[in-house]
Amino acid sequence: MSACLLGETCRYDGRSKPCARVQELVALGHELVPICPEVTGGLPTPRTPCEIVRAPRMKGKKAHTANEHSWTILDASGADRTAAYARGAQAELARAKEAGCELAILKAKSPSCGSGEVYDGTFSGTLVPGWGIAAAAFRDAGIAVIDETADFSRLANG
Repeated sequence: MSACLLGETCRYDGRSKPCARVQELVALGHELVPICPEVTGGLPTPRTPCEIVRAPRMKGKKAHTANEHSWTILDASGADRTAAYARGAQAELARAKEAGCELAILKAKSPSCGSGEVYDGTFSGTLVPGWGIAAAAFRDAGIAVIDETADFSRLANG
C-alpha cells in the first residue's frame, strides 16, 4: 500500500494523499504494508518532482524491470534519480514478498507507483500509458497492482 494513501507525509511535495476507501480496508480485516519506494530509495521529503523519461519496452506482459539501466527518471531540474528509484523499488518488492503480499494498491500516476498511466517526462502534466518502476517490479513478480481509483468491491469480504 502506498504510504501516502494511508496519510503518511512522504510525497514529493511533503504532503500525504489520504484515501478513505483505502483506509477502510483495515476495518475490513486486511493487513496493509505501507511502502514508499522513493523514501526507501534515499530521496528526501519534500523533493523535486520526478518523471520517467525512458522506460523499458514491454516483452510480452513483462517489462524486465530488474535492469535499472533501461529506465531514466529525472527530477524537474534535470538530475538523474534513477538509481534511488530502482533501489527503493527493489527494497519494497523484497518487503512485499516477505510479507506475502498478493495485491498492491499504489498511488496513481507516480513514477514509482503508477499502474497503467504515468506522466510523460516533460513536466507538462501530460499522461501516457506506462508503469512506475516499483509498480512494474511488483507486477513482474506476480503481485497484482491497482491504484486508489480501482473498484475495491472484490476486497469487501477480506
